[in-house]
Amino acid sequence: MRTVRTPASAARGGRALYELYRAASRAAAPAALLWRRLRGLEHPSRWPERLGRPSVARPRPGSPLVWFHAVSLGEGMAALPVVRHCARLHPGLPILLTTTTLSSFEVMKDLLPDGVIYQFAPLDCPDAIESFIGYWKPNLILLMESELWPNLILSAAEKGIAVVLLNARMSLKSFNRWSLPLGLQLVSLMLSKLSLVIPLSTIQAVRFQLLHAPPQIIHFAGDLKYAVGDIAAGEKEVAAIEDLQQQFSNRPIWMAASIHKGEDEIILRVHDELTRAYPTLLLILVPRHPEDSKNVSQTLKKQKVNFVLRSTREVVKGEYELLEALKQLLGDSRALEACQRAAKDAFSIMSDGVVNRVWNLVHPFTIGSQTDTCDSFSSS
Repeated sequence: MRTVRTPASAARGGRALYELYRAASRAAAPAALLWRRLRGLEHPSRWPERLGRPSVARPRPGSPLVWFHAVSLGEGMAALPVVRHCARLHPGLPILLTTTTLSSFEVMKDLLPDGVIYQFAPLDCPDAIESFIGYWKPNLILLMESELWPNLILSAAEKGIAVVLLNARMSLKSFNRWSLPLGLQLVSLMLSKLSLVIPLSTIQAVRFQLLHAPPQIIHFAGDLKYAVGDIAAGEKEVAAIEDLQQQFSNRPIWMAASIHKGEDEIILRVHDELTRAYPTLLLILVPRHPEDSKNVSQTLKKQKVNFVLRSTREVVKGEYELLEALKQLLGDSRALEACQRAAKDAFSIMSDGVVNRVWNLVHPFTIGSQTDTCDSFSSS
């Protein structure tokens, strides 16, 4: 006869699994950080931030602080409209943004409003999380998309800090993994500690509910990635783009951006087929992670594809070379895409609506009665 698990027993099971995770993450954190440093995945001088050690002073000690966390560049860009909205409504409110990757750091540090603090996110191990939260003392944590970290979420909940999941999404692979008996107990415990979940779509909302997220905390607002809009490029970036446009010589171009390991081979096969119809076609290939550039280059050489590296500033010439856009083009690609202006007015209206809806849902959790020194929130 099958045993029926009660909510109380499920909660006890989730707590027991969390204690196991807590112990394992504490033991594994030093080796994990060392491995990432040896692979060049951490900032050479700012890696202590990953242990919760601040590199700048907290502004206005004792005042409220809002912490936005995004894992990488895409999630960071999605958070940017809300960060700007918050900074505009509350010029005196300390705002902190964290990400984990070097590529997001290189781009995001130049896009944040004045006064917004950037730090690398702490590892999800007890010591780093306790140190980070103990120093910054946020009263609201906004996690982007799929950042479900047990130590962060449960530590914040124990301290009475509101935790919100923005642009919430979960891949089918992750959903299936969390749906397993052990995974379900842990994820349901985490989701029970959230104050608000704003999913990308109805499908995503259903997935979170099937993982036992309380239905009353799920609210819709729209996809924040549609609200990013145009990113202003500096004079050097504009000059570099104009130089590229001259090198392209009006050739047809297509871009494969944010590709993962192994996808470059698929893209190359597609490009080979397309060049039969468009002999001068140029492909701009942008790996999701800059550290993948070596593997991509090896693939191109193995297949005897003519290509140039954007990072070495080689000149694009010939019939149909491949331009592999690496670190610099992570920023350039946003500016290149910004040339598409056809639906700008409609897009602007839609994006403003998304940000406003998100903020109207979020702002009750922000500063509450503590903010007599800040302007009141706008509900527009």
